[in-house]
Amino acid sequence: MMKFIYTMLLLLMCSFVMAQIKPDYIYNPSIKTPKLFPLNNQLGLPIIQLNSSDQLELHFDDLGNYPKNYFYTFQLCNADWSEAQWSPFDYIRGFQQSRISQYRISSIAQVQYVHYQVNLPERSCVPTRSGNYILKVFQDADTSKLLFTKRFYVVDNKVGIAAQMQQPFNASQHRTHQKIQLSVNTSTLQAIQPQQIQTTILQNGRWDNASQKLVPSFIRGNILEYNAEQDCLFPAGKEYRWIDLRSLRFESDRIERISRTHIPVTVYAKTDAIRTGVRYLWYRDLNGFFDISTTESINPWWQSDYAEVEFTLATENRQPLKQPVYLMGELTGNQLSDSSLMEFDERKMVYYKRLTLKQGFYSYQYVVKDGNNQHPVATYDFTEGNYWETENNYTILVYYRPFGGRHDELVGLRQISSIQPNLRL
Repeated sequence: MMKFIYTMLLLLMCSFVMAQIKPDYIYNPSIKTPKLFPLNNQLGLPIIQLNSSDQLELHFDDLGNYPKNYFYTFQLCNADWSEAQWSPFDYIRGFQQSRISQYRISSIAQVQYVHYQVNLPERSCVPTRSGNYILKVFQDADTSKLLFTKRFYVVDNKVGIAAQMQQPFNASQHRTHQKIQLSVNTSTLQAIQPQQIQTTILQNGRWDNASQKLVPSFIRGNILEYNAEQDCLFPAGKEYRWIDLRSLRFESDRIERISRTHIPVTVYAKTDAIRTGVRYLWYRDLNGFFDISTTESINPWWQSDYAEVEFTLATENRQPLKQPVYLMGELTGNQLSDSSLMEFDERKMVYYKRLTLKQGFYSYQYVVKDGNNQHPVATYDFTEGNYWETENNYTILVYYRPFGGRHDELVGLRQISSIQPNLRL
């Protein structure tokens, strides 16, 4: 009996660990450049309307010279990305797993890889409920051989959302932060309580600094007003830095030199400097996203090459900072992890980070990790500086759980820019 109980507890623990899937995470180091975005829009968040013809493009590369059997499935999640209490049969119409059959072996490129792509959702595998989803890609129809995960959103717009960017009234944050004033009209939802609504705001699609579990400041009938002084508040940062890798023969303005003694070639970016004391300058950026493209071939997805790109950051006094420094952007998954942590070179007295990147145009920033390990916070205070004029994109997500509901439905989504005119209900 004791042996049986021990076995059951072990199985439960294993199933619990397997359920804790990390979103936007690469589990296999041979997988490069996973990208999920709306059809023909690499700079957009992966959002589709429920029961619509909207589609997403999935692209990724597997370093090697022969194709493998790769499959994908969806996992429905709650607002906090915990797994929803539904069976996949309840939120997927069709097959629970689908094989990725479209692939091309790289051509022209010196680095060999197999490029895979698929348009989602396919007719044989369609999400049927609104909410947060995790796309899971794995090998040989075995979910334990997980390759990577990507977030995407299925929205069923039932509420009205009005939002605008304002300067905070607090004098200490007036010139450095951006505040989102928000109103949600819930008249189409039946007899709700404010506790049934969860509102989340993302800055440039990032979840590391998302404003979550917001509490309405005022309730006027069916209108929920979010206008507390410390709610919906974000450090503004500065416009993102960039590096142009669309050509590996022409050294663009942000490239110091290219070493071609090995394959892949090594690209040394020009050393970046701390920008906290530099005046704000507006220019069009990609807000942390990257665009796979090339000036030297026809199709960038399977004719682009890979390069080892080394980023360096010089501090003002040529001494390491007190907190860890991270390279932030879609190129590192917007995560404070080992994949984005920079090291300090004692000989050159600079921070450096080397990444394997595909040809394209990349935007990025440097951040410092603040807070404890359970709740780390990325701050620009010591690397970039904060100026309220900075152009940022904000995504407002409104979730609703009806009485007796088993997951958080995504019933409203709106995207705004901090430089757009004010938007009201």
